[in-house]
Amino acid sequence: MLEALKDLPASSDPNLLVGFDTSDDAAVYRLSDELAVISTVDFITPPVDDPIWFGRIAAANSLSDIYAMGGRPITALNLIMFPSKKLSMEILKAILEGGFEKVAEAGASLAGGHSVEDDEPKYGLAVTGIVSPKGILTNGGAKPGDLLILTKPLGTGVLFNACRSGKLPWDELEQVLPHVAALNSTALEIALKSEIHSCTDITGFGILGHALEMARASSVAITIEFSALPFYPNAMDMYRKGETTGSNKPNRELVENFLRLSTRLSQEQQQLLFDPQTSGGLLLSVPASRAQTLLGELRGGGVNSACVIGKVDSSPNPEIRLV
Repeated sequence: MLEALKDLPASSDPNLLVGFDTSDDAAVYRLSDELAVISTVDFITPPVDDPIWFGRIAAANSLSDIYAMGGRPITALNLIMFPSKKLSMEILKAILEGGFEKVAEAGASLAGGHSVEDDEPKYGLAVTGIVSPKGILTNGGAKPGDLLILTKPLGTGVLFNACRSGKLPWDELEQVLPHVAALNSTALEIALKSEIHSCTDITGFGILGHALEMARASSVAITIEFSALPFYPNAMDMYRKGETTGSNKPNRELVENFLRLSTRLSQEQQQLLFDPQTSGGLLLSVPASRAQTLLGELRGGGVNSACVIGKVDSSPNPEIRLV
């Protein structure tokens, strides 16, 4: 997609504060000195067969981009692609019910949407949020000396595929779904009380892909400590059993020219670094002097998986260093 966008002319509107040039999570447009609008859209194919969980996860995934920009969602529009001649309306209703739950939980208004006939179900949201122009978070702005906090575990991509292929029982996957579908609103609300230099959410490009986007946008190197990374139960075991995803290979290719390895990792450990996330956590770049306090506040506020996973370093060229 980025390749297709590269020849398009950049907007000259000074009120477009964040566009597509830094691969950020959403667009931000200034309406006044006090108010800016955040616009984002995302939809996914079913990660699970349960339609309500599909709706919840897809909606949380879409809403996450608003939080990654430091904003608050206010309206959402359903985007639904559905094979109505093959699947019952009860399934569609359940998907939309799950999505509505998350929109309501976010304090936003579901205001309509659009549907098309398609051979495979797809669901997501177009979301509008608001933020102060002075309070926008972007994937740029990470500063040398910062520490990096990740708020959710990794490994959803391989877990979803393993359940489909029969390697992982549904009841074991179901145990992690509340964490996957959890909104990033609490993490953001707590983080905004601290000084945050940069923020993004970890989704389809995996932890290394999104860390690279932050490194590029901030003109820094990012060092990640593998042993500090949190993973969902069974994720590494599924890679050991031969499960993978269609995104692992392109995610590896995306970062391989910028990756510096100084630790020995098994094949399954390496695969986890490229695992595509759905409704992943926030990656926060914060001053080192505030990191431990913020970590305690996040855990005290219920974001129990939050942990420091690395740091930001000076570098003449953007790169990811894995130690």
